[in-house]
Amino acid sequence: MTRRRTAIIGLGMAVKPHAESYQALADRVEVAHAFSPTKARRDAFAGQYGFPITDSIDTILADSSVDYVTILTPPNTHLELTRRCAGAGKHILLEKPLEVSTERSRALVAASRDAGVRLGVVLQHRFRPSARRLREIMASGKLGAMVGASVSVLNWRPQSYYDQPGRGDKDRDGGGVLLTQGIHTLDLFLSLAGMPAEVMAYAATTPVHSMETEDLAGAVLKYGSGAIATLTASTAAYPGFPETITLFCENGSATVTGTALQVHYADGTEERLGAHGDGAAGAGADPMAFPSDYHQALIEEFLQALDEDRDPAIPGESALDAHRLIDAVLLSSDRGAAARLR
Repeated sequence: MTRRRTAIIGLGMAVKPHAESYQALADRVEVAHAFSPTKARRDAFAGQYGFPITDSIDTILADSSVDYVTILTPPNTHLELTRRCAGAGKHILLEKPLEVSTERSRALVAASRDAGVRLGVVLQHRFRPSARRLREIMASGKLGAMVGASVSVLNWRPQSYYDQPGRGDKDRDGGGVLLTQGIHTLDLFLSLAGMPAEVMAYAATTPVHSMETEDLAGAVLKYGSGAIATLTASTAAYPGFPETITLFCENGSATVTGTALQVHYADGTEERLGAHGDGAAGAGADPMAFPSDYHQALIEEFLQALDEDRDPAIPGESALDAHRLIDAVLLSSDRGAAARLR
């Protein structure tokens, strides 16, 4: 295993689980630089984690010893940063979402591909043990084909969360509950169930929040196989609840609730992993109230992918699926008609 060097770009709210993961993985990766345009953030970060800081992205790009960059900046900066970093030959580990629009997201994926660098996306829910086990079960065929499903993302964010500059705005964040909070659960669901063929949906901003984008969405997803799934997502659900994915299959059903898994087979046998109802952390007023374990697992897999010169488990192309589904939900709501997935 090669000991890698990374640089962290962006020291805002998202940095905590990454910094903790890099501390735990010190034998595998060294943080060579940590950048923020804000001196107060640089100083606070250096004091808390002890990693070297820099006030210039050019310093990072010019350092040939940096194998990859960890980009944790607001979504509307991702495309430009990816182009610059990929152009400098740096592999990229990118915080979700890819960008503020699917068009810009596709351009970002193309920029990394054309530059010949690896792009990994931070959608850590796939690395929860419950998700990994359910993926194994679905792949084995033991549950049979999916005939129906439900997805629920019921978070709570106070108005003070959206009062922060740019929070929930189209220009900076690209969207509301779907793109910012729900994308993790949607990505996990799509990795298990695949992409639907058609969506009928509604999205709105409730009286609970004053914001530009949606804080509530509901949709019905229809699959080419005939399977039907339902989706509910909100940041107006006080006090916040564990996200839930239930898959109804030919030979039983499986439910992921937060970090727990329950599988009920039609022959009467069951399988459980974790305590049912665990994993509401991050669903409430503090969006960062969760452990760094799953970020660490994702980073470890990304490092392994670099060692093996292959794409990571969640490359840009895979992350695009959740963007496409979100587009369809919002398009259906805007038009008042079903939207086809292309």
